Amino acid sequence: MNKYLKIFIFVLTCVAVGYLSGIVTRSSVQTWFPTLVKPSFNPPAWLFAPVWSLLYIMMGIAAGLVWSRIDVEKEAVRKALLFFIIQLVLNALWSLLFFGLKNPLLAMIEIVLLWLMIYETYVKFGKIDKIAGYLFVPYLLWVSFAAVLNGSIWWLNR
Repeated sequence: MNKYLKIFIFVLTCVAVGYLSGIVTRSSVQTWFPTLVKPSFNPPAWLFAPVWSLLYIMMGIAAGLVWSRIDVEKEAVRKALLFFIIQLVLNALWSLLFFGLKNPLLAMIEIVLLWLMIYETYVKFGKIDKIAGYLFVPYLLWVSFAAVLNGSIWWLNR
């Protein structure tokens, strides 16, 4: 399988996870979320879909680049992709906890674990393919911001 097909498979997988997470969030974004007190730095609602779409595409490209190195660094690639899959599952779980269960506290606890897994994936990806590592930096920064936002929303609505 060539590198571009591997990238395509991971991009498709990441976008599908994002789409499924969106299904969980859709009704709460329109009903529950507007009722919450939010901090002054809460971004406008329209910003989230394009940012997450771009991040899912970048994640998929990064994972595809790492996967394409499996012939050269088999064990490192397998371990890195395991971390990638775990963080992707945790990413989807956050949406379920925050928007599905409407539980900002539980989501806040989970996002800390998610951030740690993203960071570890970033480190592992960067050792295999520098570009793959760099592609994870915006995701790491966005989830850092999301964690602060999540914590602020919990604090303001407890």
